[in-house]
Amino acid sequence: MVGDENFYAGADYGLDPNFQNEFSVGFNEGYRTPAATIGLTLDGRTANQITDLFKKLGTGAKTFEIQGTMPEVLDSIPKQHFTEINRLKKLTGIDLTFHGPLVEPTGIGQQGNWDPAMREQAETRIWSAVERAQKLEPDGNVIVTLHSSNGLPEPRSRIKTDDGRVIDSNLAVIDERTGRFGVLPKTGKDFLTGEVSSVDTELKKLNERNWSTELSNVNISASRGRDVFANVEVEEGEEKEKFLKHYRDYVNGTLKDKDLENMGAWGKEAKHKFDYLSYGDIFVRDSYNGFKNLFNEAYGAVQKSGSTEDLAKLDKLKEEILPIINEYGKDPTKVIEIGNAVERGIRVLDSIAPPKIFTPIKEFAVDKASETFSNVALKSYKKFGEHSPILSIENPPAGMGMSRAEDIRDLIIASRKKFAEKLVEKEGMSLDSAKKQAEKLIGATWDVGHINMIRASGYSESDVVAEAKKIAPFVKHVHLSDNFGLEHTELPMGMGNVPMKKILKLSENFKKAKKIIEGAAGWYQHFQTSPLAKTMSAFGSPIYSMQMAPYWNQAAGATGGYWAGQGQTLPEQHFNMYGAGFSTLPVELGGQMSGKSRVSGAPME
Repeated sequence: MVGDENFYAGADYGLDPNFQNEFSVGFNEGYRTPAATIGLTLDGRTANQITDLFKKLGTGAKTFEIQGTMPEVLDSIPKQHFTEINRLKKLTGIDLTFHGPLVEPTGIGQQGNWDPAMREQAETRIWSAVERAQKLEPDGNVIVTLHSSNGLPEPRSRIKTDDGRVIDSNLAVIDERTGRFGVLPKTGKDFLTGEVSSVDTELKKLNERNWSTELSNVNISASRGRDVFANVEVEEGEEKEKFLKHYRDYVNGTLKDKDLENMGAWGKEAKHKFDYLSYGDIFVRDSYNGFKNLFNEAYGAVQKSGSTEDLAKLDKLKEEILPIINEYGKDPTKVIEIGNAVERGIRVLDSIAPPKIFTPIKEFAVDKASETFSNVALKSYKKFGEHSPILSIENPPAGMGMSRAEDIRDLIIASRKKFAEKLVEKEGMSLDSAKKQAEKLIGATWDVGHINMIRASGYSESDVVAEAKKIAPFVKHVHLSDNFGLEHTELPMGMGNVPMKKILKLSENFKKAKKIIEGAAGWYQHFQTSPLAKTMSAFGSPIYSMQMAPYWNQAAGATGGYWAGQGQTLPEQHFNMYGAGFSTLPVELGGQMSGKSRVSGAPME
């Protein structure tokens, strides 16, 4: 050893390789991440989770995440297997968590449309998974990780420039009336005015333009219908009364074309006028139906906004035109009156704040997804009470829908609020107790690798830490994967540039949470080794439960370089040389004899 140089290759491997004496001792002298809090995920591609768990028990990990990410694979796992996995947990003393299916909790489909039935279907899928996952920890509160979205576009695409400015490149919006969503692109400079508008400004203008256009279309229809009736010449007096009476009968179907033909020349002329008036009546009815839809849309928006002034305007309008509408329903000759009423109503609707025809998709997603999660939490609490699973909402990879800290935070707050309100309303619980249950049973799974991918959009290490700080109060679970912020690669911690040391220092939630290593299959594909030892080395975890030296990073450094591995574990020649050979034992006990034996019973496979 010369100075501060490490003699063994790879001995400085850890979350803080610059902190080293004889060997690197991790990222913090005063805190060591217990190896028991670091776990492995199972293979989500197989329904045989029991066998995969049995195989991975040999790694020495204390915590395992059962996989149900693929809905079709999850539904292939027999319900009895969840009970059997719980028995294996009791036998081995391990801890279990569960990753739920990747479904879109809002109900928005892959084709870009929303349907309330699809939201209910997503709720049913999630509840089915949560109900089965509870068997893994029937006497505790198993953590069930569920993605905040699965298929939504990023609500607001943001790029950070070299000079530190954050630019909104586009904004995802949804038309709640049709259920379709799209992306509002960022506009450039307005060369006429010289203004450079934001996507928020453009969304406001878009809503105003659409509202104005719809009001105008309804008004035009009303005006056309009214003009048709005004252009029909009918003599005053008894002749006009006779004409209107026969027109009412004609519209109601009690007067037929044959009856008009029997009236001679007057009847033929009247039929011609009746047909012309029917043409105008189509415009009036169309304008009335359009006005009714716009009135309902405006009324709902005003109720949501809480504007008492606009609400008073709409209530007054309703009182004024409702009698005219009712009269028109009885007497189809009141076309001019209903046309005037619609035009007056259009003027009132034009005087209030335009409703949000297009809503930012985040607002919509928080509202609908929180309904799904709160309903599932309520069903869970009703069935399992204090042993309900914890719904832990995970951030998907940056660039996907609802992937930022504020997205997850707002979704959790909304879900907790709705869940608490439902506990009060349907379970008779006090508001204070309901809020405590909501905080206990709904939280966040923070994937440190997923959020690190904002670096591809120009963000820095400090920005990644800032995102983690926003979500820290809500964290109940952590997913570990390292990368360089560009691709969704999943390396063991310390092998990319995820600032894990700084993230862990943010709160006790990050320190105490179970930390599940993701991407084990991808790592193994390339390097044919388990990521567990590498990860525990990065955290400087103690090898033994006494929380004292030696540490995993010291042991890893003493064995050689990064890629040499740990060497052959329990090499057979040592036992043959010194006695107590074990090669004749069954494979289940570390030997080489396959097949059934009186020692081990039937093999797993």
